[in-house]
Amino acid sequence: MGAFSFIRGALVSGRSHAFYAQIRGVRTRSYSKDTARCPPNVPGQSVCCPLSHRGLVQIQGQDTGSFLQGIITNDVRLLEEPGECVIYSHMLNVQGRTLYDIMLYSLKEADALCGVLLECDRTLTDSILRHLKLYKIRRKVTFQACPELSVWAVLPGPSKPELLTPEKAVVLQADPRTVKMGWRLVMDSSEDPKDVIASCQKGDVEEYHKHRYTIGLPEGVKDLPPGVALPLESNLVFMNGISFSKGCYIGQELTARTHHTGVIRKRLMPLRLSSPFSAQDLEEGAALQTQGGKPAGKHRSGQEDSSLGLVRTAHAKEELTVKSRDDNAVTLKATVPEWWPEEAKLN
Repeated sequence: MGAFSFIRGALVSGRSHAFYAQIRGVRTRSYSKDTARCPPNVPGQSVCCPLSHRGLVQIQGQDTGSFLQGIITNDVRLLEEPGECVIYSHMLNVQGRTLYDIMLYSLKEADALCGVLLECDRTLTDSILRHLKLYKIRRKVTFQACPELSVWAVLPGPSKPELLTPEKAVVLQADPRTVKMGWRLVMDSSEDPKDVIASCQKGDVEEYHKHRYTIGLPEGVKDLPPGVALPLESNLVFMNGISFSKGCYIGQELTARTHHTGVIRKRLMPLRLSSPFSAQDLEEGAALQTQGGKPAGKHRSGQEDSSLGLVRTAHAKEELTVKSRDDNAVTLKATVPEWWPEEAKLN
């Protein structure tokens, strides 16, 4: 039986209407003050954007939960709770640096977690499969890429998206990182979201990236370079992606120590570029400086005039500069995202 057949069977066989009634009211565990259950009402239709840069891996077997618990930052036991169907997390290396940013969608049979769909940066799918196999040891768990499935982002619209054809949606869940990111939709690659989501207009991946860069939300290898990015500097706590009470996991020691000291001198923050420059004019990793020439962080990635940078919090309120690819001086201004908890916003 193929991966899609298993997933469809796990989610919709004999109880599709009940299952989709359940996920309309899905509750997500939050570690920050961003506790709203669904995005706020805004004018206009929901916009469905294809996320061709995101891939899916199926993890299946009776040891799925215990296996994942030791290799991700979040508490996989959340997925075993009633109504919990999605969590965000990172996988770290032994030095405590981010390797992969992932989402996990539960595949439940009755009350047991029989498996998950793991969403990741598509360019890292093979790397993640090798990583999973490395730590499998003797656990009863299997891994399989799911190229027949596609991931879509449903950006916030007037209300939670209504499913026209529940049987065609493998997953429809509120994005667990922040309500401002809307919902995640997983379905067969051959399906059209207009046939699945009511009052839906199709957008494109550039529109999705522009939205998340504007609000300052990182995703994928450009924003979170593997083996370089630190999870707490990357705002993993604010994105509900880490548990500090779950116990040991790979890379946990440095992360826990940093959390308990409470000292985080850099934050990944949204940057607004001065006209006429765009993020494409900047090198990834280009050094940020204050007007006085002091080191202020590094540029990561962006789109149009919105970008992300790892900014020293001591200089976050200052006007910053960076050299473009053509050696021009570009002025930038860091901002504090609205979705950050109040106690984390810079005074």
